[in-house]
Amino acid sequence: MSIPTEELSRVDLVTPELWEERVLHDEFALLRREDPVHWHEELAPNHGFWAITKHEDVVAVSKNPQVFSSGEGLTMLEEVEPESLEKRRSLIDSDAPLHQHLRRVVSPLFTPKAITAHEAFARATAAGLLDTATARSEFDWVLDVAEPLPITVLLNILGVPPEDADRLITLSNQMIAIDDPDYAPDYDSLPPGVDPKDLPFGSPASYHVFEYGRQIGEERRVHPTEDLVSRLIHSEVDGDRLTPLEYCNMFQILILAGNETTRTTLTHGMKAFIDNPDQLALLKAQPELMSKAIEEILRWATPVLYMRRTAIEDTVLRGAEIAKGDKVVMWYMSANYDEDVFDNPHTFDIARDPNPHLGFGGGGPHFCLGAWLARLQIRVLLEELLRRDLQLESNGPVRRVRSNFVNGVKSMPVRVAR
Repeated sequence: MSIPTEELSRVDLVTPELWEERVLHDEFALLRREDPVHWHEELAPNHGFWAITKHEDVVAVSKNPQVFSSGEGLTMLEEVEPESLEKRRSLIDSDAPLHQHLRRVVSPLFTPKAITAHEAFARATAAGLLDTATARSEFDWVLDVAEPLPITVLLNILGVPPEDADRLITLSNQMIAIDDPDYAPDYDSLPPGVDPKDLPFGSPASYHVFEYGRQIGEERRVHPTEDLVSRLIHSEVDGDRLTPLEYCNMFQILILAGNETTRTTLTHGMKAFIDNPDQLALLKAQPELMSKAIEEILRWATPVLYMRRTAIEDTVLRGAEIAKGDKVVMWYMSANYDEDVFDNPHTFDIARDPNPHLGFGGGGPHFCLGAWLARLQIRVLLEELLRRDLQLESNGPVRRVRSNFVNGVKSMPVRVAR
């Protein structure tokens, strides 16, 4: 373990209130420069973690599941008892062979070809949201565009009634931002005998999304249609298919990841264009830059701030002695602004090339299944924005989510520039 200087010892990446104020770019720059594999203390009952802040090291950890396991907890810094962890087990917090089994069943449903089939609906949804919002001249980009677009598209793909969108948005907010008072979950809503520690993120909302998905799944098991829920229930690869529990956990992950991360990306992307109108003008003049612009938005936004692994054997990284059982936290936000990889990383540059961002993770077996769906939605929204020749400007303060896990935004008032 490195011996921190006084300045390093004051770095706090954990307190959610700090993230509500700003992205901790200064702290990450310090760590990348002085202590890129940094031991970060935590309050009891947690035991601390290694903060991995360099792009190269995040990729190395991501691609070495033999040493850095996802099966001991992945999405939170909390330390969970093995019994509770097993009850939470899903695609994202599992190692081979379970992870391979889950992925091989569902990955054919998320190929570029499969996702392209949903472009017309995504485009019509984006167009309708933009037309409705801009008719008022002043609106909230998050509430009126960025939030409803991904959940509407996702529910259409899943085959879930669109009238349930608001309920599922609320539940996903309560799962992902449990520290935000605006999203505080209702612990009294749990039935007797259900312990929050057995639920993903320790949130009662996880139980309700799970139960919602289970009911939809039971209907599709008996009366299958052409939607994604039916395919998840009935999909089979060489005799391999999801168990009922695996399906419910998958449904929960889809609702969470397919909603929160894309709306965060769409929000930060729009904010970047508002702050850098020359980049929107450049995209309009050179629409062939669209693909590069999408990748820059993903880097700039970094919707998931980190993912965690756990060392399953003693190892060394950049001279730091990581012990078996230590938590190892890959800070994607830091990696995506690494000066050794990205020239002028704090400049929003839609022509950036190359752009090896880690917005979908650092590679390896856990690369994001929803990458193509996210890219599709960013593209159609930007194309519809450009087609209308819309230029937006800020119309009030941006309100960030109180979370050290997602780079979320609750509200972003805008108006149509005249």
